[in-house]
Amino acid sequence: MDAAQRRNRILEALRLSRIPLSAAALAAELGVSRQVIVGDVALLRAAGESIAATPRGYIMNGGREIVHTLACVHGVEDTEKELLIMVDNGCTVLDVTVDHPVYGELTGNLMLSNRYEVSQFMAKLLSGETRPLSALTDGVHLHKLLCPDEAAFLRTEAALRAEGLLYECQ
Repeated sequence: MDAAQRRNRILEALRLSRIPLSAAALAAELGVSRQVIVGDVALLRAAGESIAATPRGYIMNGGREIVHTLACVHGVEDTEKELLIMVDNGCTVLDVTVDHPVYGELTGNLMLSNRYEVSQFMAKLLSGETRPLSALTDGVHLHKLLCPDEAAFLRTEAALRAEGLLYECQ
C-alpha cells in the first residue's frame, strides 16, 4: 500500500469511528510506525480534513451533528455535575476554554461522551496533581459541545440553567 492509499484508509477508519482512534492503533492496523500515522494525519489536516486530536486519539469533526458553545461558571465541586448533564443529554464535551488575562485564550481538549469518560476525567482532576482551567478564571469557562441534534443542545442548556451552572448576563 502506498502513502495515498494509507491516508485514505486512515480517513475511512476515522469516518466510521464514533470514538477517538489512537495513532498506535492505526499504526498497528496499517503496519507502519506511530510516527508515520502522525505525519499522515498532519498532511490530511493540512489538506483540509476536519480531524481533531484528543488525549485519546484522532476523531473526525463534523457530520450531521452540530457544535454549540456554552458559557458556564462554577467551582470545582460542580464540575462532575456539569459534565454529566452534558453527556447524559447526548452531547460530547469537545473542550474547555478560558480567557486568561495574561495568555489569552487557553483551550484543553476533553472529548468526553459518556459517564465512564467523565469518571476517568474526574479521577485525574481530583487526584490533587492538577486543577481545572476554570480555576484560573474564577470558574468562568466555555465548553464546546458536539450535539446529535438541536433538541439535545436545548435539553443540556435548560438542565445547566436549572442547576445554576450557566454564565448568564448580569
